[in-house]
Amino acid sequence: MTNHSDIAVSIILPVYNSDKWLDECLRSVLEQTFTDAIQLSVYNDGSQDASMMILDKWRPEFRKKNIEIVLSGHSDDRPRGVGYAKNKAIAQSRGNFLCFLDADDKMYKDRILKQLDASKKNPKAIYTSHGPTVIMPSWFMSRSVFNTVGAFDEAGKGVPEDLIFFYKHLELGGEIIRVDDCLLVYRYHAEAATFSVSEETIWQLRVQFIQQQLLHKWNTFSIWNAGKQGRKFFRSLDEKSQKKVVAFCDVDSKKISKGFYIYEESKEKLKPKIPIIYYTNVKPPIVVCVKMGLTGGGFETNLASLNLVEGKDYHHFN
Repeated sequence: MTNHSDIAVSIILPVYNSDKWLDECLRSVLEQTFTDAIQLSVYNDGSQDASMMILDKWRPEFRKKNIEIVLSGHSDDRPRGVGYAKNKAIAQSRGNFLCFLDADDKMYKDRILKQLDASKKNPKAIYTSHGPTVIMPSWFMSRSVFNTVGAFDEAGKGVPEDLIFFYKHLELGGEIIRVDDCLLVYRYHAEAATFSVSEETIWQLRVQFIQQQLLHKWNTFSIWNAGKQGRKFFRSLDEKSQKKVVAFCDVDSKKISKGFYIYEESKEKLKPKIPIIYYTNVKPPIVVCVKMGLTGGGFETNLASLNLVEGKDYHHFN
């Protein structure tokens, strides 16, 4: 097995047509407060803009800081995809820990210091920062975690390689731990690779995961949200999981007054008829299909009033 011990952290940076943001991204690497050996591993996925010129321009600055930079790539007309570029950048890196960064984002100066400190306490987890868990550029993990899960999916555009990796890690018993600090500026823009992945693809992956990892263990369960998201979740389930749903719960009196949700699209002669009840009458386990932070704290207060235990009595789908 290759010895990676001389480099503490490798920053994994896939690059494709990123000249608008690359200067700021690279500057954030140089400004890290972590002082041990860092390596920047860059893979250029066929950029047609000035990205390579910018990378070459910054080489002397990295030398001054004793940060090793490894740069490779291809010059084909078409990119091979984010998963492919990440795998290549990881393969050429040497660090014991991997810090993921996208070329259109930037790190705060204490990011590596804080995530490495946390990772050393539990090197079998993937660490994120404050914000959405599956934002890939906030991930930090030991090389052993990556080797256990395996390479990113290389199918290319439209495939959520990060989400697939994320679920595979959880399926293998891995943990996700948040370092509860703002460690990264994540840019959400029209050119981001995120927009190449359809919402429906992500939705189906999430439904598949929750059925495989959770719902098969439950004899019955309820769905919190009798509205659009809750009904869509129910319709997305396979027939076996649908038959386990005993109720929808909600706070909306109009929805509750209907009494039932009837699944008209069902192929059964007797269409499934699911009761809609007030949330205080619901019995766990529950799949929550309500997005956090959108009700002015109302949903969170209602959920807390039931004194349920997350992961045991309920699971957040949204």
